Amino acid sequence: MSWKSRALSPRSILPALAVLLVLVAGAAAHANKPVPFGDRVAAKGAAEASADPTASLDAADLDLRVGPGLEAYHRATGEHAWSYQREGATALHLEMAGENAVVVWDDGLVTSVRPGDQQVRWHRAVPGLADWLRGAGEPGADKRTEEQRKQQAKVRAAASLYTVQESAPWVAVVTPELTMGFRDADGDLRYNSKPAGNCVYDPERTAATDFAVLVPRSCTNGSGQQVSGGISGYRLDNTGWQLNAGPGVTMKALDGRRVLISDGPIVAPKVFDTRAAAPEAACGSPAEPFAAVPPVGGCAGDGARQQ
Repeated sequence: MSWKSRALSPRSILPALAVLLVLVAGAAAHANKPVPFGDRVAAKGAAEASADPTASLDAADLDLRVGPGLEAYHRATGEHAWSYQREGATALHLEMAGENAVVVWDDGLVTSVRPGDQQVRWHRAVPGLADWLRGAGEPGADKRTEEQRKQQAKVRAAASLYTVQESAPWVAVVTPELTMGFRDADGDLRYNSKPAGNCVYDPERTAATDFAVLVPRSCTNGSGQQVSGGISGYRLDNTGWQLNAGPGVTMKALDGRRVLISDGPIVAPKVFDTRAAAPEAACGSPAEPFAAVPPVGGCAGDGARQQ
């Protein structure tokens, strides 16, 4: 057998160079790719010799605030400890879920941060949230000033985010067209619910306790007139429930388990116990002796007290 060596011609070298250039360009793009979701976490004072940006802090030692990102301050000294910001987005509202800070951003993203070591734990996008925060397409939206739009976004962000603390903390996000529940441990989506028919959820009338989130619905008939809606109750440790309610129902959390439901001048207000998922009996009512939830504090003369 014999073989002859052959030098590579310029034409044969070109494909190899093209492949090499593609690989180099791909490696460079990979090395310079943006941080996912635009996250930027910076420990203040990291440039000082005495500062340790990796040191952990207890959440109780920090004062957390929003704007433009999530900002942490030392409670003892008032000094700025660290900042969590997202490129192109503004933090609007935060709630604590156990030891973790949950933040709503103006681009419709919800994130969970562990304040002690500044770890961003999860990100979740909520469909329609950004449009509702901005009031996109609403009557008069184009006439609002920039300051009015910012203020509206902050108010709506506060109305959209609820945290439930009992057992394993979880997070509820409510918009008119959708409500979603996330397990805070890992951001896992546990439910998403759209209102039926000609109904919308009302985030600004929603109430939360340590056990559940109660979301009212406003409904209209075929002529656009308001009709009776209802209240959807959500929990993660069991099935939810539905309550009948009129179009003007209001709710107020009384404590970590009870919600006062007021449904107009004709229907007497009632107290709903979200731990028992049942209404609290009223003193003197026919249902009082058989109620699943007796009146808190008992009724005069019977000596009964709720445990």
